[in-house]
Amino acid sequence: MSNSPIQKILFGSPGTGKSYKITGKGTEENPSIKDKLGISKPKNIIKTVFHPEYTYGDFIGKLLPQTTGSNSVIYKYYPGYFLRALGRAYRNIIDGDKEHVLLVIDELNRGNAPAIFGIIFQLLDRNNDGWSEYKVNLSKLEIVGLLESMNYKVSINQEGIMIGEKNSNSSSWHDFCNKLRSELDENQSNDIKEVIQNLDNESISIPPNLSIIATINTSDESIYYLDSAFKRRWDWEYVEAPHKNTPSHNIPQLIRQSYLYLENDGTTQEYPEKINWGAFVICLNEFIKLNSRFIKRIDDKQIGWWFISPDSEGIISMERLKNKLMFYLWDSVFSRDKLPLQEFLQNEYTPLITYANFVDCTVSFIFKIYSDFEGEKKEEEIETEDETF
Repeated sequence: MSNSPIQKILFGSPGTGKSYKITGKGTEENPSIKDKLGISKPKNIIKTVFHPEYTYGDFIGKLLPQTTGSNSVIYKYYPGYFLRALGRAYRNIIDGDKEHVLLVIDELNRGNAPAIFGIIFQLLDRNNDGWSEYKVNLSKLEIVGLLESMNYKVSINQEGIMIGEKNSNSSSWHDFCNKLRSELDENQSNDIKEVIQNLDNESISIPPNLSIIATINTSDESIYYLDSAFKRRWDWEYVEAPHKNTPSHNIPQLIRQSYLYLENDGTTQEYPEKINWGAFVICLNEFIKLNSRFIKRIDDKQIGWWFISPDSEGIISMERLKNKLMFYLWDSVFSRDKLPLQEFLQNEYTPLITYANFVDCTVSFIFKIYSDFEGEKKEEEIETEDETF
């Protein structure tokens, strides 16, 4: 288990398993981030996905109307994903639970991240002890949302923030903080002291038991720009796409046993019944790299094992491949220039004027990629390795 928080952005081509690398089932040699942090309780993993309509209120919290039984409307503050994660981390510290909390943000750059983080942006700088270097103050409503995320019963009245305790009347939050201090052992940890001091001052900082992991897919066209000030507050990790030198033992077990079944496209060409999906992905990425001069942002335009996930029987259907992969190649990878596709398929079909022309070439294109880039050789390596896996 790691004692230090992780604050990292994973980036790479689509389907390379960025999200799976965070919370998936890792191995002893290659543990997931969840495993590295020693997280076993589902409640300590909080996930969200940014999108163009995602706001600061979604991330931190917002006041929303709620209809009561008498058809009257009241307003209730709902804590956002960040406050829920922060509240869980604070409560773990107070309860002496040493398990980390993980906030996962998928598609970070599909929302306006600096605006969504708002004042939390200031907290991303961490000291050597794992705490934020700076603190920020929250509004009364945000403090209520944080306390509710810590599983306290909270309300606001003329006297300020009130917290209810078992078998007693509500007391002010500051009185509760003082009582909590007196009940704790004199040798209480500095982390507990920091949490109580923060709450007593109605301020927050990110604790060392809260890690934040985000993913970005920079090949997306509908993305927001991440400025350098935001970027420098994160560690970055590139999740590499499959390539010809990828060791066979690094190929996921399901991918080893997954196959793309070819269909007769009406030509006289004889095709094998099936080809290994992992071998084909490697061959396709080699073809994409070979034509890098025609492609913008080549690192983001390759595909991963999970670009199309196999079904329960390890089959990649031709229909899914036509509707997803062929369109991706046409509309994203070779969007600027179709010449590499045309030259690769020369003398076999009519000019690639439309996407429909390209889809008609699907089976021939797949087999030519597979054969020209030694797919059969790679497939033999994968299947041989699989026998002793």
